[in-house]
Amino acid sequence: MLEGQFITNRNSRFHTRQNGVGMIEVLITLFILSIGLMGVASLQFISSLSNSDALNRSQAVMVAQQLSERLRANAEMSLVGDGLVVNNEYFNTDNYNFNNLSCSGGGQPFACFCLAHPGSIPDCGGNQCSAAELAVYDTYQTSCSAVSTNPSVEVGLNCDDNDPLDTDSCSTGSRHSIILSWPVENWQNIDRILNADCNVGRTDPHDCVIVDVTL
Repeated sequence: MLEGQFITNRNSRFHTRQNGVGMIEVLITLFILSIGLMGVASLQFISSLSNSDALNRSQAVMVAQQLSERLRANAEMSLVGDGLVVNNEYFNTDNYNFNNLSCSGGGQPFACFCLAHPGSIPDCGGNQCSAAELAVYDTYQTSCSAVSTNPSVEVGLNCDDNDPLDTDSCSTGSRHSIILSWPVENWQNIDRILNADCNVGRTDPHDCVIVDVTL
């Protein structure tokens, strides 16, 4: 009887000492929880930037392929060489990125220039156009495709001309370089490893997609 009473009294003292969770335990739990939530928030932020970069790159690849197909489809036999060339208007920088257009209303490039066909751009979708007019039309369409998801992207076409003495901006057998570039930001003060080809003549960091085409 005494032994049973002793066990009961000891359990009563034990339960009496367990009065609940103390303030220190609560603070430690909140501290650990906050660190975990900060990590989750950081991962979500980085994931969002990664998804944006992936979308920009995927869209740039499709636009570059689209322009390469337009170049191939509209190439003609050279008058001074044995091979295909494209019209010189494809290399006119004013035809890209709406440089030859103006927008009175302002706003994003796609809404400003692409929702309605500008009167100064030849409409070659259903009409007969010359080679030069078709080049202007193609460069306009390419610029619209580029800015449809990324308003900051820029389109360019360069040529490593193997015969600068003829009248063609890009002679037969030369390499055409299609480049789409856009500005990027660093993540958490970590500098990106930049592609030098994407940042020629630029002061702020850019990423890009480059597609080389030989007709």
